[in-house]
Amino acid sequence: MFGIVRPCTHRLSEGLKTEWMAHLCGLCLALRADHGQFARVVTNYDGLIVSVLTEAQAERTPASRRTAGPCPLRAMRTAPVARGEGARLAAAVSLVLASAKIRDHVVDRDGVLARRPVAAAARKVAAGWDRAGARTGAELGFDTAVLLDAVDRQSGIEALAGPGTPLLTVTEPTETATAAAFAHTAVLAGRPENIAPLAEAGRLFGRLAHLLDAVEDREADAASGAWNPLTATGTSLAEARRLADDAVHGVRLALRDARFVDGALVHVLLAHELRTSVNRAFGTTTCSHQGYGPPQDPRNPYQGGGYGPHGQGPDGSGNPYGGGSPGAPGGPGGPGLPPQFGGEPLGPKRRGFWAGCAVFTGLFCTCQICCAKEYEGPWSRKKREGCCRDCDCDCGPCDCCCPCDGC
Repeated sequence: MFGIVRPCTHRLSEGLKTEWMAHLCGLCLALRADHGQFARVVTNYDGLIVSVLTEAQAERTPASRRTAGPCPLRAMRTAPVARGEGARLAAAVSLVLASAKIRDHVVDRDGVLARRPVAAAARKVAAGWDRAGARTGAELGFDTAVLLDAVDRQSGIEALAGPGTPLLTVTEPTETATAAAFAHTAVLAGRPENIAPLAEAGRLFGRLAHLLDAVEDREADAASGAWNPLTATGTSLAEARRLADDAVHGVRLALRDARFVDGALVHVLLAHELRTSVNRAFGTTTCSHQGYGPPQDPRNPYQGGGYGPHGQGPDGSGNPYGGGSPGAPGGPGGPGLPPQFGGEPLGPKRRGFWAGCAVFTGLFCTCQICCAKEYEGPWSRKKREGCCRDCDCDCGPCDCCCPCDGC
């Protein structure tokens, strides 16, 4: 499972945790039902947001849930799972975007994909997923060609990008693809008035996904010589953080313009958890149990979420890096900082795509993703907590005056 929105379940009420798991399992089962067992490997946390958005805009009916049988990821327990057009759209989008990720790894010649026979097999899998996603999308009235076009344009844009190229030029194809997927949830739900605001939310979500992926992979890409948008365009981490913060704020504003029957889970995932994802990527997270970022250091004002509810810096601005000086304790290059800010590299190197898939399979079959107190992420190798485990982290209260459950 991959994605930028990876909520720690202690931040969800019991009701929202059940709903989130219902959509996650619904996406997985929709992939199996429409595309076979192997397609379930593309189950991802971001894809289920499409299912969540679709359901949040429509009246809940008994047909929107079914009881699924025992599953290793649920410790062999049954559970209610989401079904319907939202789950199927999420499956179609996940397949197409996963195929794009495979082709990207093939182009970069990552790991075993540097071998021609393996690369040829990977391309065949990707092509099959493209066709399967397009078939399901057509049944739902969604043209996946907009996703494929975005993927095709991405490689051309990256080839032309260089120092001085606006970073948003590089993120545009991802923004276009996610905007189309988010907007179509309003079509499925019969809410045409939501098409524009959800397209805007999707566009900014796509921008965030691209930005955070670039930030998290920056060190690994530099070590391997792989292309990275921040390095290629000469964009500083401070500027990337500014763009990320603006995108989070823009998503919140867009959601205020949309109308939901029950938007509690949407709000938690796209308002609260997006902020957490940004903090995690930039090493300012407050969720210590997941092992993101360095140990807490009182000399580093960036850690523990910085100052204020949104990681503000000591100077009161929205920049969590403000107030420090190079080489000073807590400033860029100071002690205790994550590697993207000049500190020592943290943790082992990320696994390649196929090695991660192999590890994920082992975690899946042994129930560790669901039930383990702690396990190593299959791709990132960061410490994770089983999604059915509780933790004792201290989450701050909701700071946006929302009606969501569990804020």
